[in-house]
Amino acid sequence: MKKDKNGFTRSRNPDSRRFKRDMARHLDGRSLKCVTEKIDGVEEIVGRGGAIAVKDDELIVLGGQDVVLRAKILSMKAWELMSLEGVVITAPDEEHGGKERTVVAYYSYWRTLDN
Repeated sequence: MKKDKNGFTRSRNPDSRRFKRDMARHLDGRSLKCVTEKIDGVEEIVGRGGAIAVKDDELIVLGGQDVVLRAKILSMKAWELMSLEGVVITAPDEEHGGKERTVVAYYSYWRTLDN
């Protein structure tokens, strides 16, 4: 079982509150190369540069100066790409009227010690 830096085991259930909070903590502060979204069957870049931040109970994906996605941590589903080059986030977007969106955020620097 994988343990975090405090010695606690991580949840393996992606629908659990603990997993969602752990994932948000893992993503917080990540620098991004770009953010994409599939629109009408075509993968389009919706933001360049930016970062992922956690503020209170929300996860915020920034693309440059714009908020690409703002979602409640407990209502999101997130998983990293097999290559560990980025993360897929599906959640109701609080910034754009609560519409459920799926974005892929690609890290600028994806080779870190905590992966």
